[in-house]
Amino acid sequence: MPTPVESWAQQIRAGEVRAISRAITAIENHDPVADELLKTLFYSTGRASIIGITGAPGTGKSTLVDRLAAAYRRAGKTVGIIAVDPTSPFTGGAILGDRIRMQGHASDAGIFIRSMATRGFLGGLARATADVSLLLDAAGKEIILIETVGVGQDEVDIVRLADCTLVLLVPGLGDDVQNMKAGLMEIGHVFVINKSDREGADRLEQQVHAMLELAHESDGWRPAIARTIATETKGIDILIAEIAKFLARAKSSPEFYSREADHWSRRLVEMIESRLLEKLLGTKENKDRLSTLAVEVAQRKKDPYAAVDEILSCTGTH
Repeated sequence: MPTPVESWAQQIRAGEVRAISRAITAIENHDPVADELLKTLFYSTGRASIIGITGAPGTGKSTLVDRLAAAYRRAGKTVGIIAVDPTSPFTGGAILGDRIRMQGHASDAGIFIRSMATRGFLGGLARATADVSLLLDAAGKEIILIETVGVGQDEVDIVRLADCTLVLLVPGLGDDVQNMKAGLMEIGHVFVINKSDREGADRLEQQVHAMLELAHESDGWRPAIARTIATETKGIDILIAEIAKFLARAKSSPEFYSREADHWSRRLVEMIESRLLEKLLGTKENKDRLSTLAVEVAQRKKDPYAAVDEILSCTGTH
């Protein structure tokens, strides 16, 4: 007789939507059963292509994701979408939920969409997003699209787990290219100039080309630049071709497995940090102790280094 976790894992491998949804909720709630489930599912992963989509608010990420998903479905691919949303200050949940987004895909069994809030994840959103990506991979989704909320550090961390990262830009948002963080330029594999019918698209493309000339090439790959008008589904097929070209090159590269090892090295450190945080702050007693120590530090009754030592010694991790 299979155990309840094994039965649950079988349902997920079969692509059952309710089983997948329950599993994501368990991951979000830090339910210990989520780790057991992911352990069982891990050996069924590694087949999906994960595509990260990042860019400043207003660049049209959601529309582009919607059009990419539709194009992949027309090509017969199954798709998972993780939409990282701003957090409601009242409920802590995602403001722009999957009930609002991408309603045209609601009846398509080949697409699974889930919104995730940016706050409330002990150990970081990047780890939770990575776990959900593994889950969708095990559920048979061939393409996993991760849409981030902006271009901050959290977003850079999230798209690092992607096989291919799209950085969205639009003309007319100011000196975006000049102000781009070096990290974002380094993780971008394809730069997408969306809303490319706007004035200034040619100038923006020239700026991106100029910055890429100065950037270090990864494995001899010069990031591609693609123009799209996502609202009109223009340029989507060309973009998908650029993504496929990059993925084919990356997976045939001699460095592919060393990159995978580097990725898992970072992931393992993140998981260790998350476990330690849960151990340190996962109980009400420890949270109360932290609050008390924070007040004492704020009032200069205790120094922060002694406070940290006290927390660590009380939990046996000093």
